[in-house]
Amino acid sequence: MNIAIGALALYLLGYAVFRQTHTEIWEKDKQSYVIFPSHMTMLYYLWRPLSYIDESATGMKSHIGPHQ
Repeated sequence: MNIAIGALALYLLGYAVFRQTHTEIWEKDKQSYVIFPSHMTMLYYLWRPLSYIDESATGMKSHIGPHQ
């Protein structure tokens, strides 16, 4: 039980730190996006469930790779 709680806490904390360090405002629509590196798509798939929750709660969208 303690391992599961610790793993969940690490998962949530990891996303929170990543979100804070990889946020960008796109000039085209003035929206904030969490930018997932295109060469590390595993992070996108790992945190995709949290990014859905994040978008519905805060409006923060996500994107793989930089905007064009």
